[in-house]
Parts: sequence; C-alpha cells; structure tokens
Amino acid sequence: MREFEFTVHYEPGADDLMDRFIDTPSLHARSQACFANAAAMWRIDRIVGPAEVLDQVEKLYLDESVCNECLDMHQCDSTREYHLLDSETEQRLIYTRREEIDRCHSIPYLAVDHVGDGVLLDAERSGAEYVWRVLMPEATAVGELYDTIAKNLRPGLSLELDHVSAVRGWEAEAMAVTDLSVEERQTLSAAVSAGYYRTPRETTVDELAERLDVPRSTVQYRLQRAEQKVIEGFAERQF
Repeated sequence: MREFEFTVHYEPGADDLMDRFIDTPSLHARSQACFANAAAMWRIDRIVGPAEVLDQVEKLYLDESVCNECLDMHQCDSTREYHLLDSETEQRLIYTRREEIDRCHSIPYLAVDHVGDGVLLDAERSGAEYVWRVLMPEATAVGELYDTIAKNLRPGLSLELDHVSAVRGWEAEAMAVTDLSVEERQTLSAAVSAGYYRTPRETTVDELAERLDVPRSTVQYRLQRAEQKVIEGFAERQF
C-alpha cells in the first residue's frame, strides 16, 4: 500500500467554509475517520478553533443544502446528512454521510472511481489549504486520479501534488491533534516551526514567548500540556 497526498488551495471568496479557515489561522479541522464506496461516504471531523468562529463553522457544516466536498461550479444533488456528535467551547465533532456520491465532482467519489470500494481517506483543513491523503494499492494509476481531480475545478481553486510514498502512520498523526486547545495548538506549532524540538534546539522558550507575545510561564505551561496530551494519546493507542 502507499499514500497519495495532494492539496486543494482556495482563494478568498471561493468557498464560504474555507473562508473561515483563511480568516482564522488558529482554526483547524481533521477527519477522525473517512470512508467511501460507490454508494456513500461516511466521515467524522473534529474542528478546533475560537468559540465565536466555531459557531459559524458549525452552521456551515450542518447545512444539508450545501456540498462541502464539491470542487466544481455545480452543487451535486446527493443526499447529505450531518450530525453534531460533540460540542465543547473550542471543539466540534461532526458526522457526515452522503449518498449517491457518484453525482458529485468530489474527492471521495473520484477516489472510489479510481481506487475501488472501501477507500480510506484522510482530510485536513487549515488556512487556505484542504489537504487530502488517499490510501491505495501500489498498482493504482496516480496520474489518472490527479488529472481527474484537477479537471473542472471552479474558479479560485487549484490543485498541488504533495507526494506519493509509503504509508506514514495515519493513526499517530490523527490522534496527535485530537484534544489540544487552540492556544496549545498555536504554541506547539510555533515551537515545531522554530526548531524547538530539533537536536540541538534552535530556539528557546524565551524566544517563543517573545514571538507569541505571551509570558514565558504561559508558553512553558502550554507546551507541557500539549506534550502530555500527545504522549498520553499515543500511549493509550499502543498499550
């Protein structure tokens, strides 16, 4: 098996839902599960972000008249069903089921058409990017799938191939973001970007505090909390 990763880029104004992610850098969504066959797609998404933005995002996600997966100009007429599974101040867990996905120019349908029933996908939204990974057999014609996805993209959308490679620990990556607060995610992301976890370290807590414009003690606390959640989440899935 191997994975095919690609990114759909959105310009501002091209999509109401993605506009919320573009306008709010701390807003992040990732699929906890995403499966599809020729008849339907099922997925569960965890969205993390500021409370006031999450209220707007929830309304957009739960609007059954809108296809949040469609990439062309025409909204498909598949049957859509959304449910709010869990709601916290800075998190939402949303279930989606779409039937008759063959009527849509959407990633799940196109993946099923090229890979086959029961395809497993992973999806992540942040900023202007909607990143998809498709798990597929070695013999899958990646070029044909990419070309099909790239066709008929509506104005404001563009496609970029990221990589085709061996499978890279799907569960470990997904669980790492599950329970982090907005502040913990921002702090951990800044630390990774600045090289805090490299050997030797390329930055200090003091420098991170200055970059984030928060007290040093706050940065230290958020890093410790984030690290604890990630490590405990990993341990729960391994033992």
